[in-house]
Amino acid sequence: MIESIIRWSVGNRFFVLLLTLILIGVGGYALKNTPVDAIPDLSDVQVIIKTTYPGQAPQVVQDQVTYPLTTAMLSVPGAVTVRGYSFFGDSYVYVIFDEDTDLYWARSRVLEYLSQVSGSLPDNAKPQLGPDATGVGWVYLYALMDKTGKHDLSELRSLQDWFFKYELQTVPGVSEVTALGGMVKQYQVKVDPDKLRAFDMPLAHIQQAIKRGNQEIGASVIEMAEAEYMVRASGYLKNRQDIESIPLGYNQNGTPLLLKDLAEITIGPQMRRGIAELNGEGEVVGGIVVMRFGENAQQTINGVKEKLTQLKKSLPDGVEIVTVYDRSGLIESAVNNLWMKLLEEFAVVALVCMAFLSSLACVL
Repeated sequence: MIESIIRWSVGNRFFVLLLTLILIGVGGYALKNTPVDAIPDLSDVQVIIKTTYPGQAPQVVQDQVTYPLTTAMLSVPGAVTVRGYSFFGDSYVYVIFDEDTDLYWARSRVLEYLSQVSGSLPDNAKPQLGPDATGVGWVYLYALMDKTGKHDLSELRSLQDWFFKYELQTVPGVSEVTALGGMVKQYQVKVDPDKLRAFDMPLAHIQQAIKRGNQEIGASVIEMAEAEYMVRASGYLKNRQDIESIPLGYNQNGTPLLLKDLAEITIGPQMRRGIAELNGEGEVVGGIVVMRFGENAQQTINGVKEKLTQLKKSLPDGVEIVTVYDRSGLIESAVNNLWMKLLEEFAVVALVCMAFLSSLACVL
């Protein structure tokens, strides 16, 4: 058998060389495009359903949101385990599938069953799927800080939420960019209960008035001088003065009653559950870059770095980007260590072969 293979190879040198070149090309392509990471991904195939139910206690969230979702997800094809967790204002449901299940097939099945049960949830409970990532998808972390003091934490958080997040999500391989720390800017309406009682006005009326006062209403068109003009009412709230001028009705004297007459409108931060601090130098705003499932971690991190380099030109004066966690260094060290070990193994095999051949030559 071996003699026949050697005889055929000698007689068909061209095909042997062609096959060798093809194998080298395929091997080089696979070596270049194989996803590289320093941490093996051993996590389960899971889909996370997060539901926000503002202002509700954990027991209410459990009864009205978590329980209906978990019971509906038990019948999802391929699901082996369904876990539900209820917190203040939030519900998390983890659907774990078989190891051989494709992640995106699992997400489509969960979304299909979620559409069936969403009608039975409360009106202000908004379920959504988590990112298409795994437990080792956290590949890059950066911080926004301003040592000059020109920009406060709310401005840095707004910069992260409305600028960096959308720009970095365009990088191939990035699934999600999550904000950490800072303060979310809010317009806060502090209603005076004594004034509500004096004007005999329920709190729900103020809520409806604010909702109606922040709308764009479109009508039809009118034709004037052979031209059509679109008719619409522009009612979006743009600043604090617009909120203060929202009408609530009339008092006993027929004077218009505005929101500022019953409440104090201020600008403040949203209630925080935690902070982000960098090296003991004070609070900062962080951004966590999560990689999509099955992507090349090294290429994704390089793309994020290139994007951040481009975004630095658009930063306000005083704001700087500080890298906090970068897995690319660990990946490069692991790959270099692997190459060194392979070279050492090649050298050992070559020395063994030379020693064996020299011993055989001596015997002969």
